[in-house]
Amino acid sequence: MMKFLRENAYAAGLLVLLRIYVGWQWLDAGFHKLKDGFDAAGFLKGAIANPVADRATGELVYPTFTTFIEHGALPNVKLVNLVIPLGEALVGLGLIVGGFTAAAAFFGLLMNFMFLFAGTVSTNPWLILLGGIVMIAGANAGRFGLDYYLLPFIRKHVRRHRKDGGGETPPVKRIPPQAAH
Repeated sequence: MMKFLRENAYAAGLLVLLRIYVGWQWLDAGFHKLKDGFDAAGFLKGAIANPVADRATGELVYPTFTTFIEHGALPNVKLVNLVIPLGEALVGLGLIVGGFTAAAAFFGLLMNFMFLFAGTVSTNPWLILLGGIVMIAGANAGRFGLDYYLLPFIRKHVRRHRKDGGGETPPVKRIPPQAAH
C-alpha cells in the first residue's frame, strides 16, 4: 500500500482530489480568519480553564501542552493571532497547488494535533486522517502540481551546491612531523 501511495500515477491522480479537498478546508478557515479578524485569546483561556482531563481521575491528559498555552501562547497571543490564520491559509494553498505538498500536509497535521490537545475535536480527526495520507504519499501527492517542477529544481541546486564544495567541510591538510635536528 505504501509503494502504491508513494509511486503510482493513479494514486497521484486520486491524491490530487484528496489534497484539493483538504487544502480547501484549510484555505477557507484561514481566509475567513484573515478577512474577518481573529482573536485566539478566548480559545486559549478556555483551553487553560477547561483542559483535557481524565474523567475518572481528573488528571490532565496533556499537562505540558496546557503549560505551553498558559506560558507560551497566551502571553504571545498577538503572534498567535497572525500565525494561525496565515498558517492555515498557506497550508491550504500549498495543498491546492501541490507545492511543497508533504510539508504543507505536515504543518496541517501539526495544527490539527494542537487543536486536539487544546480540547477541540471538530473536523480535526477527519483532517488528520486525510492529511496523513497526503503526507505519507510524499512527493507523489504533488506529482500533478507545482512539486513536479519545484522538487527537481531544488534537487538540482542542492546537488550543484554540494559539488561546488558548499556545505562540506574541506579536508584537513596533515603536515608530517618535522625531524629533530
